[in-house]
Amino acid sequence: MSEQKITDAHRRRRAVVYVRQSSPGQVEHNVESAALQYALADRAVELGWPPSSVAVVDEDTGRSGERSERRLAFRELVAEVGLGHVGLILARETSRLSRGSADWYRLLDLCALTGTLIADADGIYDLQDFNDRLLLGFKGQISEAELHLIRSRLVGGLRNKAKRGELRLPLPVGLDRDDDDKVVLCPDEQVRHAIGRVFCLWQRLGSARQVVIELVTEGQALPRRTVGQRRIRWARASYGAVHDILTNPAYAGAFVFGRQRQVKRIDEHGEVRVGRVDVPIEEWSVCLPDHHPGYVSWDQYLATRERLRSNVTPRGEGGGAAREGTALLQGLVRCGRCGRKMQVAYSGTNGKSSSLRVLARP
Repeated sequence: MSEQKITDAHRRRRAVVYVRQSSPGQVEHNVESAALQYALADRAVELGWPPSSVAVVDEDTGRSGERSERRLAFRELVAEVGLGHVGLILARETSRLSRGSADWYRLLDLCALTGTLIADADGIYDLQDFNDRLLLGFKGQISEAELHLIRSRLVGGLRNKAKRGELRLPLPVGLDRDDDDKVVLCPDEQVRHAIGRVFCLWQRLGSARQVVIELVTEGQALPRRTVGQRRIRWARASYGAVHDILTNPAYAGAFVFGRQRQVKRIDEHGEVRVGRVDVPIEEWSVCLPDHHPGYVSWDQYLATRERLRSNVTPRGEGGGAAREGTALLQGLVRCGRCGRKMQVAYSGTNGKSSSLRVLARP
């Protein structure tokens, strides 16, 4: 019955075999699945398409089907369908084409408009037929729900392991794992000294930028390590490097999980962009102080976070890190009328004289 849906008009257009696996690991290990997908080209020939009219699209292999932004081959396929160049799309299962409802229903709409057929292991579907469209709609929803369940199981397992402090997370430079897989201070004394020097200067200066200036003046480079690698390289001190050291809870001997969350937004081109933002410390999924040896205590870490936050000068306000001027209570005094922080103004010889003033409201 399925073959009766195919007409000569369909065969005059191309048959496209869409091959995809979700990750590089699946590409490497699931070779039988790939073989079954490539074999669909023979199925298209059996259905009446000449071999020269059968195209195999496999450029998206190793990429997730959740979204189409990074699947250029899928987007080109959708464009070809919209132009009426495709008579049949073959995929081992509907989840190979898409696991997102937005992309899936857009493809179904175009197939209905151009009369393009879709075939999977269960049969051939004509999207101009209500029953076939309804069935493929259900299959698309099931694929999306399946992806959600798979991700929920994986995240649940990671979260449960993290609650016990046993999840193996990348360690910043200055921390390593011993033979028993426990987190310990780096055995390299030079690395330990450089990290410790950052915290020592911070306690004395109270400003991350001043710490950078002091390190550069001393000629003290900082150790850096790419995530996933063991090799340590040395680089000139920078604000980003110092800030990373001061704000990483691992240096305070804490194990944390869930410091960031995923956010989605629409860019100026109408594309969905996925990014990550920091969450407040009280919303961290897991926070286990005293999990391993650190360079500072947990209380010192919390004080550092608060101090760094107070050092930031909000737009339109004064305040910020105290410098060496003569003004009293720098960054602490607020205007008694509007409540805004007083701005510290430096003048005089070498900028040593200071006074307090409040910025006028706009």
